[in-house]
Amino acid sequence: MQFDDDAPLDPSEVEDQRGGGSSGGGRGRMVGGGIAGLIVVVVGLIFGISPDQLGLSDDPPARAPGATSGPNLAAGCRTGADANTRQDCRMVAVINNVQDYWTAEFRRRGAVYRPAPTVFFDQPVRTGCGVADPSSGPFYCPEDGKVYLDLDFFATLSRRFGAEGGPFAESYVVAHEYGHHVQDLAGTLASTQDRRTGANSNSVRVELQADCYAGVWAHHATTTRDATTGSALITGLTDTDIRQGLDAAAAVGDDAIQSRVQGRVDPDSWTHGSSAQRQQWFGAGLRSGDLKDCDTFR
Repeated sequence: MQFDDDAPLDPSEVEDQRGGGSSGGGRGRMVGGGIAGLIVVVVGLIFGISPDQLGLSDDPPARAPGATSGPNLAAGCRTGADANTRQDCRMVAVINNVQDYWTAEFRRRGAVYRPAPTVFFDQPVRTGCGVADPSSGPFYCPEDGKVYLDLDFFATLSRRFGAEGGPFAESYVVAHEYGHHVQDLAGTLASTQDRRTGANSNSVRVELQADCYAGVWAHHATTTRDATTGSALITGLTDTDIRQGLDAAAAVGDDAIQSRVQGRVDPDSWTHGSSAQRQQWFGAGLRSGDLKDCDTFR
């Protein structure tokens, strides 16, 4: 995955809260992330742990002694050259590209896309869906319309769940979370969240559609241009990049995680879909680049 060295980045789309601090409040329901949100849900179902015990409570976290604000993204993430050398800048670049794509796609359909900030965090943070800590993993909160991302999670993905990792695996996770934002704007989340589980539940269909939307973005990633500068930020995706994305999708299938965590597979408790389904729907969006091929509710 390569970025144009000279293309400008827009760090303003990221709220960097690494090092402590919190914002927002309230109590809603976070939408399980492409990866770690699933880990939290699966562990909770297996061991009967409530969401509050998993780090989503109404109580604000105590700020760590001596905590400081996160790195200055505005100073360190200026161009694609920074994205080619720094993980946080790479995530800024992916976020920029994903939102540029959805802005253009909504406009093409006669609609208006409302950008969603991504919050980088590495300590407990207050969100519109309650207080989350890094164990919550990446997730989208419909209550405040933000994506939450702990950059250290990607190492966990490889270490604990055997994913190949790599820049595009990380990009798949980000694109999946923005898929939830698109669902939120379209009204899909509000109309389908019934809290039921199982292989044919709305929860699984919502997650598989977000995977498909991530694939749609990937199809258009290298041709998406910044509306202001006209530059194409992502200059190339290789077969290795695509393999990383498919590998990450497989690593976080409900069946794969249940086999690893509890030694058996229970389709009645699925919330995100099997490894094969997640690969299938990501691949469907990737091949066609068309939202009409992402109707997982049909």
